[in-house]
Amino acid sequence: MVKFLKYLLASFIGCFIALFLLFFILIGMMGALSSLADQPVTVSSHSVLKIELNTEIVERTVESTFPNIDYTTMHSKQVMGLNKILAAIKRAKNDHRISGIYLNLTTIPAGFAIVEEIRDALADFKESGKFILSYSDEYTQKSYYLASIADKVYINSSGDFLWRGAGVQMPFFKNALDKLDIEMQIIRHGKFKSAIEPLIFEEMSKENREQTLSYVGSIWNCVLDKIAEARGVTAEQLNDWADRLEIYDARTALKKGLVDGLVYYDTVLDELQEQTGAKSTDDINFITLSKYIKADKLSLKKEEKQKIAVIYAEGNIVMGDGTNEITSEGLSKAIRQARQDTAVKAIVLRINSGGGSALASDIISREVSLATEAKPVIASFSEVAASGGYYIATQADIIIADHTTITGSIGVFGVVPNFKNFMNKKLGLTFDGVNTNRFADFQNTMRPLRAEERDVLQRSVEDVYNTFLTCVSVGRNMPVEAVDEIGQGRVWSAVDAKRIGLVDEFGGVNDAIRIAAEKAGLDNYSIEELPKQQGALEALLSSLSEEVHTRVIHAELGDSYRYYRQMQNVLKMKGIQALLPYEIEIY
Repeated sequence: MVKFLKYLLASFIGCFIALFLLFFILIGMMGALSSLADQPVTVSSHSVLKIELNTEIVERTVESTFPNIDYTTMHSKQVMGLNKILAAIKRAKNDHRISGIYLNLTTIPAGFAIVEEIRDALADFKESGKFILSYSDEYTQKSYYLASIADKVYINSSGDFLWRGAGVQMPFFKNALDKLDIEMQIIRHGKFKSAIEPLIFEEMSKENREQTLSYVGSIWNCVLDKIAEARGVTAEQLNDWADRLEIYDARTALKKGLVDGLVYYDTVLDELQEQTGAKSTDDINFITLSKYIKADKLSLKKEEKQKIAVIYAEGNIVMGDGTNEITSEGLSKAIRQARQDTAVKAIVLRINSGGGSALASDIISREVSLATEAKPVIASFSEVAASGGYYIATQADIIIADHTTITGSIGVFGVVPNFKNFMNKKLGLTFDGVNTNRFADFQNTMRPLRAEERDVLQRSVEDVYNTFLTCVSVGRNMPVEAVDEIGQGRVWSAVDAKRIGLVDEFGGVNDAIRIAAEKAGLDNYSIEELPKQQGALEALLSSLSEEVHTRVIHAELGDSYRYYRQMQNVLKMKGIQALLPYEIEIY
């Protein structure tokens, strides 16, 4: 026994020392990576800004002492912030060292609204007289939408180019839940509140199909109009070609005038050489977007004392505090901080959220209302600002959105899952207990709801919906009855939302900042981004604490991971939700 304890103690000490040394080795490696990441970036004369948007695009880049590293795999996380992309294009417009932009686009992992903002930034860049040239071995509809702003659009002669129209597809979980013997008990308000349809139906309801076709059609029309303007065709022609499937490869795209030539990359290099005056194609000074962003970072102007706070609200809305989602405490604190800071003269609330907890949304909405009493507050919608995402914007002075933003969905619902049969029949588990009162175990997920409990939940849903209506009514200066008519959980495109009074103007985050400056009477100002991001050590610990099995599943499932995530979110739903019907991805 003594020997056993001796060996056990020695093993324990050995493991401790090994882990201790490993920790410092890890810190050293990250320090080295950080040092490499912070190396100065020089922009040569006659440079070409090369833009490849093949990585995940989020609302803002995570600033860290260390580069974007997944510390569980030690691989780089390929993520880029829209804020940095827009800032880089804006700076390149007036940078005498940048001769033009080369777009190398295939698949863009972002929604149409984010692509629209980048496209608008490129349109502004063209006003400088500098060139934009686009080339790809293949274009998706989304990448072509962005590429169409270029002066010249080229494609490989054997490249893919399929013009087919827009659509969405959503998963329905009813059959899967039935097989698992899981009953989702639904309480809702709003004939269009289709967030619960995947739980109880096998296909879209008539109302859901109506609203989905409406907003997808509206977004598609906006895309057609902008491409038509850029390429000298009509939106009707573009639509007709999609209906007839007349554009299905590079050659048919050239025939219809959507591209300017079928070429190989060497031909593109020859043209870039001519545009920049380089001695040879090897002498073309390419600078990638990520490197140009770092060059931008190292040459920032002196910070102005007067500030505009840009507060980012991205992800699901939940109660509590945290960094990976929109939390009632975290976002409220950021808004309060901006309100109380006398140097902050205006606030831009940048929203990219399909909603979540109704209570958390209401708490955040209150903070926005208080902020408007102190200074101008402009809400800027990204890809989606619906349900709870719209709720938190209702009290803003002005709401602006991209043409392709999805918004509205003024409605609420409640879900109480019943796992009794699943536990009994699938796992062989039974549950028993005692209660002092009949309803002491109200919302117990191991039994069905009683009639009285359903009545209470229905009243709660109605109360929350009426509160939502009132918030929209006050914020948008509309009668409650009018809000109810356009509410009922219906989802709208931003174009229709502007028509019915839910949105004031079209534009992106830069337009929101400009309007905020005008409202505050500012000519010179600096931007403060909130909430404050994690420090290096916090980011490291947060990354290490993320669930490893989720990463593994994500890697295995690839694009299908979103269906798994949706199923997980369904089973985690608790309380009354102000949530968009489903995760919308328009192709």
